[in-house]
Amino acid sequence: MISVIVPTYNERENLEELFERIARALDGREFEIIVVDDDSPDKTWEKAEELAKKYPAKVVRRRNERGLSSAVIRGFREAKGEILAVMDADLQHPPEVLPRLVEAIENGADIVIASRYVEGGKVENWYWWRKLISKGAIMIGRVALPKIRSIKDPVSGFFALRREVIEGVELNPIGFKILLEILIKGRYSKAVEIPFTFGLRNSGESKLSNKQILNYLRHLYRLMKWEGEIDRLVKFSIVGLSGVVVNEGSLLGFVEALGWDKRLAVIPATELSILNNFIWNDLWTFKDLKKNPVYLRLFNFHLAAFTGALVQWGIYLVLLYLGVNYLIANLFGIAFSFLVRFLFNRNITWG
Repeated sequence: MISVIVPTYNERENLEELFERIARALDGREFEIIVVDDDSPDKTWEKAEELAKKYPAKVVRRRNERGLSSAVIRGFREAKGEILAVMDADLQHPPEVLPRLVEAIENGADIVIASRYVEGGKVENWYWWRKLISKGAIMIGRVALPKIRSIKDPVSGFFALRREVIEGVELNPIGFKILLEILIKGRYSKAVEIPFTFGLRNSGESKLSNKQILNYLRHLYRLMKWEGEIDRLVKFSIVGLSGVVVNEGSLLGFVEALGWDKRLAVIPATELSILNNFIWNDLWTFKDLKKNPVYLRLFNFHLAAFTGALVQWGIYLVLLYLGVNYLIANLFGIAFSFLVRFLFNRNITWG
């Protein structure tokens, strides 16, 4: 059986067409529609109950709980199917794509994502700022969570999965990006994406808001912590501080004890601090990620240091040009340089 889970809030006007198109798309297959409604003021739940007399549907009306992700989780609990599909009720997710999701699972996939951003997928009539927010959110997610780096649309709200992917998995997402949580915590070996056209909203209310954007960032932080990426970031910071000690100490030794020229002594002092940081990061911070040979890791680590220095210098000059105090400008440069070096090393040196 295929269980199609549809979280709703003020989607009454869309339901009849939605149910009809789902039934037509899944004709010949055993399916059910699970509507989880957050006590919509327009009585979406009432319309769903009316349609349940004609279609194989179950309606859950939640009176004391709100949230798209928690509604999907409730739908998972109510579903009887071995294949679980999730889609919105606003008809931006065309039900005609459902058979392709199901077929991909029948052909061996564990998770199938209807993607706007693989070849053949697209978004219709979005303002430029909405596209920017969407692409930006995806980019941040893919950088922060290397496990989903190969997924083009990890925040899609339209997907299907085998039930065993989430069985025994504690899902506790913030906001409305439930797929992100599943991709990080789920038990699966194969996730694939199929293209679809994200259509126009018929009626109802958009889910995007400033609060949802903040929730998305909170969600990313929690998943990074769950994945151990926050601990890795802390270790990288500690190693970086040790590098400062090595740099300053060796510079002092070269100048005061050996009498080297101050302008030249900084070069070997910097190299010693880079080698110190590489060794400790290799043995501690990224000890579980040694996929590349050591010479390549060392080369990339130097490249990350050089890239970070360029970023620091560039931001420093830009902020100076904008009239920012030189000390504050340098701090911003250092902060961005640190992030660039961490992300470079996490995703390339030890990626």
